Amino acid sequence: MHMRPRTRQLLAWGAAVLVLLGVFALYTRPQVMVALSELMWACFN
Repeated sequence: MHMRPRTRQLLAWGAAVLVLLGVFALYTRPQVMVALSELMWACFN
């Protein structure tokens, strides 16, 4: 499957935006922040 470079670039930007929106949605949930902080604490403890 051959895509034009412009199409591939638009798909890459779209995927990046979706990933960033997903990460932002996770950060708005307090339990995710608690789990992340506990993970970091366990890593360096």
